[in-house]
Order: sequence, then structure tokens, then C-alpha cells
Amino acid sequence: MRLVDEAGTVAAVLVSHLCADPGFAVVDGSPRVQVPPWARLETLPADVRDEALAWERHVREVEEGVPEPGGVPSPQYDPAQRTMAQREDTKARELSAAGRPTSVTTVRRMRARYRDGGVWGLVDQRTVRPKSAAGRADPRVVTAVEAALGSQRDRSTGTLTRLRDQVRWALEEAYGPGVVAVPPPSTFNRLVHALADGQGLLGTAVQRRWNASRPPAPFVPTVALRPGEMVMMDSTVLDVMVVLADGVVGRPELTIALDVATRSICAAVLRPAGTSAVDAAVLLAEMIAPMRLHPGWDAALALQRSVIPYERLVNLDARLEGAAARPVIVPETVVVDQGRVFVSSSFLSACGSLGVSLQPAPPANGPAKGHVERTFKSINQQFCQYVAGYTGSCAAERGQGVENEASWTLPQLQELFDEWLVAGWHTRKHAALRHPLLPHLQVSPIEMWSALLSVTGYVPVTLSLEDHVELLPVRWQVINDYGIRFGYRTYDAKVLNGYRRRRSGCSARGERWEVHYNPYAPERIWVRLPQGFVEVPWIHATQVSQPFTDFTWRHIRTAVARTSGRDAHELALARALEALLRRAGAGHGTRRERTVAARAMAAAALSQESQPRESAEQASPSAHVPDIAGARWPLDGEGGELPHGLDGFDEGEDDEELPMDHVSRLLDPRAEASQWL
Repeated sequence: MRLVDEAGTVAAVLVSHLCADPGFAVVDGSPRVQVPPWARLETLPADVRDEALAWERHVREVEEGVPEPGGVPSPQYDPAQRTMAQREDTKARELSAAGRPTSVTTVRRMRARYRDGGVWGLVDQRTVRPKSAAGRADPRVVTAVEAALGSQRDRSTGTLTRLRDQVRWALEEAYGPGVVAVPPPSTFNRLVHALADGQGLLGTAVQRRWNASRPPAPFVPTVALRPGEMVMMDSTVLDVMVVLADGVVGRPELTIALDVATRSICAAVLRPAGTSAVDAAVLLAEMIAPMRLHPGWDAALALQRSVIPYERLVNLDARLEGAAARPVIVPETVVVDQGRVFVSSSFLSACGSLGVSLQPAPPANGPAKGHVERTFKSINQQFCQYVAGYTGSCAAERGQGVENEASWTLPQLQELFDEWLVAGWHTRKHAALRHPLLPHLQVSPIEMWSALLSVTGYVPVTLSLEDHVELLPVRWQVINDYGIRFGYRTYDAKVLNGYRRRRSGCSARGERWEVHYNPYAPERIWVRLPQGFVEVPWIHATQVSQPFTDFTWRHIRTAVARTSGRDAHELALARALEALLRRAGAGHGTRRERTVAARAMAAAALSQESQPRESAEQASPSAHVPDIAGARWPLDGEGGELPHGLDGFDEGEDDEELPMDHVSRLLDPRAEASQWL
């Protein structure tokens, strides 16, 4: 069909497209045929539905001459003999004579309604008008109730009596005392439920926060078709008490990485409390490295005994020989929340170095990571409640003397949890996992990984010592004559000779040097020099015979007052740290000191440092060191000072305090890398 507009432009349009347009109509033609909404008509009362169908017959008789198609028009309604006005007048007199007073205007109005809406247009609209949830309640009371419900969304759980008092106070403030009456308690409660039920405005504070965090509908399900396509990371406090040291107990925190496609828990880390950026970065390293079959585990837990094509995979990745039956998955996209851990510079750099795309979930939106949240519930039901020291999910479910029931240390609980992951979680049928070729067949995570490997393949990714160091937090420091100093600790070794007071060549960081440190083992740091990373020890490491963390060191800094120079004060801090660890290790000292020492001992137990380290002196570079960037800073005794903006950067008083009282299993990158390489 060709259409011509007012300007004379011609356009060709398909007839089917033109007739299907909602705005298309034939001028002065017969109305478009409409299918009656029989489903809606069936919901009406019988008398209302019969009235509408009766009017349909009357209107058809006026317009076509017969009430039903196929009949012979009567003389008074014959369109060939009578005009429309005469037929309308005849119908009005006919209905009035039958006891239903009707005017000609009413007949015309019903004809127009039938032409616009069909049979549904003839229905008495008063019977289908939506009813208000508040009924006939005073609109001013309804407005006050809605405002009070909205104001208490984030408040602690209260009663309807408190809500009624708030409504009464709001009405008195707005209209004056006694002007607007508050309904009686029973009527008020019915009004509140009518307005709030299903809206997430009632219930406990937890329920209201959960309803508020739900994303707007419609909900789009998360679909992943290959291993690593989407991995979700999150942390939760485990409902189990563990023994840290000397009887100090506490609830550990669990951080996991869950692969959505296979529902595999690719990595899991337990620590005493809190979450650290190091742990989030370590999780990435643990995912892509096979889990070793621990001593004492049953041989059936080996990858060789699973459904995985073991021989073919070992030819691709020799690290899988002797590994446990846990999937090895390289993530493509990692979904995290807005926590400080997962948006830290160390975690972002770790994702960038491994080629991982980071996808933050919307703030306060638990359902955006529904898979990992549901996994935490399964861990609580299938693992935690069978462990000694189980606390229950809330205070109302906690038994008496749970602290006395705690019998597992943190390393032991980590060992149990790792074994349960291999023996229980990865071999258990999952209702949401279906075989790609047999949708009716439920499979386990390890079976799903095996099925998808045949499609996606397997590409091993190995991490060297430098890769593990890259996952540690970074600082930018000046290499002075005395070495590198931060956090009231001085690090020095012969390996730094030739680089002292020299520029690094990185102008974006003020010509400072890149330094990586581990807050769980602060007795050494790693400095990136032109030949690569070199290990530099703390000059007072020999003064402390027991392991400690940055959290322990910061506790000493707040407890020991500075009464001498910087060097003497650092030595005093080291001796005070040794005294604290010995005193707390013997069961003496305050509860705070024993807790600090217990966390340090937990860090040592999880370190798994099985191989001796090379000394920093053995890794020293050659005697000849080229001039960096063609510039050299003056040394002590040669006159001059550090360039402007560099002096004083490494003072301990200016360090940023980071909450690092946590435990990670990656305490020695050299030993960690040598496990598989």
C-alpha cells in the first residue's frame, strides 16, 4: 500500500504492517471486530454479566436490525426502512415499556461504548472499579500511616502500638490535637496490614533490610555456560567456635570463590576475623592451582579416582599428578560486593595481572550474588552444624557453653573443611546442575566440570615466585642509606647497595621504588629492582623468635611510648614484641595480649613454610650497578638532601593504618611457588 503525506511524499508500507498498527482505523467504515474478554467476564457477578450480554443484543438490534447474526430484521429495526434515530427511539420506548426506563441518550451512549470496548464496554464499570486497600479510611490517616511505615524501614524492630503512637503524634502535629481521630487498635492494625503486607514494610529489621536490598523486578537469572565464565566471591562469619591459642576462642571468617557454571567451590580460606585484601588476592592464586592431596586423606579423594579424564589432563598439566579431586578453574569474570577488600588496589592489580574482569555487584544487593549466598547456607547446614563448637545462625539458636565445646584449632578446621569440600561438596548431586546432553540427569560439581571440559578444554596457568609477590600489597618507598623504613620497621640488606638514594625512574610515583609486603609476615619485604624482585629482611628480625603479624606490631606501637631516637625506639619495640609473645605464650598477660598472640600463632600454623628461604645476601646483584635514569641523589657526607617531596615519606608516623589482623595461607611466596614449580 502506498501512502502519501501532506507534502506529497510517497511511502510504500506492507498492508499487514499497516493493519497491525494500533492507531490504524478505517474512517466511516464498520468498526474492527473485537474478541470479547471472556476470562474477565467470567469473573463478574452473574447479574452484571447477564446485563452486559443483554445490552449487546439490544445494541446489535439497533445497528444491524437483528439481535443475533443470521436472523431477519423486524420492520421497526430494519436499516433499509428506518433511520438510526428512529431505531434508537424505538429501542428506548421498548425498554421503558418493559419496566426498564431508558432514554434515547442512554441507547446512544451504550452504542458508543460497545463500539469502543465491545462487550466489556457494556459492563457496569462500578462493579469492576479497583478497590482501595484502605477502604473508607480517612485519607489523612492513610497518609500518616504510610509515612510512619516508610520512616521505620531502617529502625529496630518495634510493635504496632509504637506505630500507632507515631501516627497519632504526626496527626496532632499536622492538624492539631483531636482534629483527626486515630482508628481503634483493631481497626488500625487491619489498616496497617492492608497497606504494608507484601511491601516489605513489616517484620523484623533483618527482614525489612532484606526486602529493601532486593533488586527491582523482573529478576534476570544468572546463567554461565562454561567453567570460569562467572565466579562469585564473598565472605561470611562461620557459625563455629575455634580455639586460637591458650584457650582463646573466636568465630573464623570464611571467604570462598564459587564457580556459577559448575557450582564448584574453587578456593576457600579461613582466618580468625575480618577480611583482608591479601586473602582476596590469594583466592585467585588458589583457584588456578591444584589442591594437594593432604596426608591422611583417603585415596578415593584423589583426582585420579574421580570422573575427570585424568590421563589426558596430566599430559597437559603435570601439577595435577597427586592432586585432590577439586576443579581447577581459571576465572574470566569475578563478581564481588562493594566491600573494601574487593575494591582494594592489591585485589584490582591481581585481577589485572591474571586477566580477570571484575564486576562489582550493586550496593546492598544480596540477590545479585544469590548463588554464593545460598552456598553459605548449604555450608552451614551440611558442614558447620556437625562440627564441635557450632553456635547456630543467631543468638536465639545458640546453646549453653558453646565456647567450652570448641575443640578444633583454625588450621585443623581448615583441614576438615578442605577435606569436606573434596569428599562432600564436589561429589554431591546438585539440583541446579544438569548434564548438558541429559537435562533430566542431576550431576555433582566435579561431574559438571568433567562434562564441560570436553567442550571448553583445559589451559593450565602456573604462578612463579614473582607472580605470588605481585599479589601482595604494594607501597612506594625511598631507598635511603639505612634501607627502607615504614611502619616503624627498617628493612636493609646488601642487595640494596648501589640503589640507595637513587631514582627509580617511575615519575608517576615520585621516583620511589615499588615495595611489596605481607602484613601476616612483616619480617621481610620484596623490592622490585631492575633485575627483578629481591627479598629484604627486617634488621631486628633476630630479636623476635616467634611469629607475629602487622596487627601484633601495631598493638606494640600503641603500648610502648617513644622516649628515645628513632633507631633506639625501633629496637625497643622489637624487644617489647618478643616479651609480649613470650608472656602471652606462657598464659600470662591480659586477655587482649593473649588474643593478639593467639592470632599471631594462628598465622604461623597456616603459613605452611616447609622449605628454607634463601637469604637476601645470596640473592644480591652484581657489584656493578648502572645509574638509574641517568641521575644520582647525593649520599650522606657528600652534601645535599633528598629531592623535594621525598624526604620523610618513609617515616613510620605517617603510615596508613590498615586493619590487617587476619590470617592468610600465603605467607611465604617462595615456598608457595615451589609447591608446584
